[in-house]
Amino acid sequence: MNSNRKSHGIIVSLVLLIAGVTALQTMGMAQMPVVSSGRLVRHDSFPSRYVTPRHVDVWLPEGYDGKAAFDVLYMHDGQMLYDSNTTWNRMDWQVDETAGRLMREKRISNCMVVGIWNGGPTRHKDYFPQGPYESLSRIEKDTVTAQLQRVGRTNEVFSPQSDNYLKFLVQELKPFIDNTYKTRPEREHTFVAGSSMGGLISMYAICEYPGVFGGAACLSTHWPGTFSMENNPVPAAFLRYMKSSLPSPADHKLYFDYGDQTLDALYPPLQRQADEIMQEKGFLRGSNWITQFYPGQNHSEAAWASRFQVPLLFLLAK
Repeated sequence: MNSNRKSHGIIVSLVLLIAGVTALQTMGMAQMPVVSSGRLVRHDSFPSRYVTPRHVDVWLPEGYDGKAAFDVLYMHDGQMLYDSNTTWNRMDWQVDETAGRLMREKRISNCMVVGIWNGGPTRHKDYFPQGPYESLSRIEKDTVTAQLQRVGRTNEVFSPQSDNYLKFLVQELKPFIDNTYKTRPEREHTFVAGSSMGGLISMYAICEYPGVFGGAACLSTHWPGTFSMENNPVPAAFLRYMKSSLPSPADHKLYFDYGDQTLDALYPPLQRQADEIMQEKGFLRGSNWITQFYPGQNHSEAAWASRFQVPLLFLLAK
């Protein structure tokens, strides 16, 4: 019992830290990242009818000259992708290093990365899959609100806005990117990726817009939705949603992974249930679906950077 309480306390402390710095990522840390290869183009405070304005940082690899068309990988939490000197925790995904190296080695297709900043205080409701939430009863929704209020993720009745976030991504941002840069706009050349809540919204994006996204990478997917497993209706709702809404395995790829430390300690049993559904829906492990377990890895950009090449190779291999 004391061990469980200690583990819960560690998780809640970590969540409070993340919640406290999320606003800083948007409000106080707009310094331009420095990349080790290629170049970065910032679209400041990208306007939207659906979500709060946010920066969009587009990484263009070496060799991009606007003539040959490139695949596009859309990534959430864009302020954490490129340069540890500009992030709150001095960690980053090392996207430019990893993607640039794999392209130079000709192991993946030429691609650009669109890093979409999170909305700071709106991050949780932007990334929380709305369809599964709406399937909950009123009492279950109240439980979700109470659990999120307890860790400072909302100070009001929780109401996801992920449908609007995906409208922003699909109806506003993607057309802008396709019109501004030389892209391959087709589904088979368009991908989405993120970690934690960003993993959830990546899964939701490929389910809601199977005609837009051909592949999704969901690292350390935050299946609990809140930060407590006690009386939590969210994972079951997400799993029911997957059963009814996964895209066709004939022309879509899905990547999942997880560790077993810090927040990732919550994920192993939930990911196993998700894997069972993937199999039921006809996805073939190693072909159009991968789930990878990384023992000893925690919930951080350093962990995701260390394995980022695995989803890149899976989604974009030549």
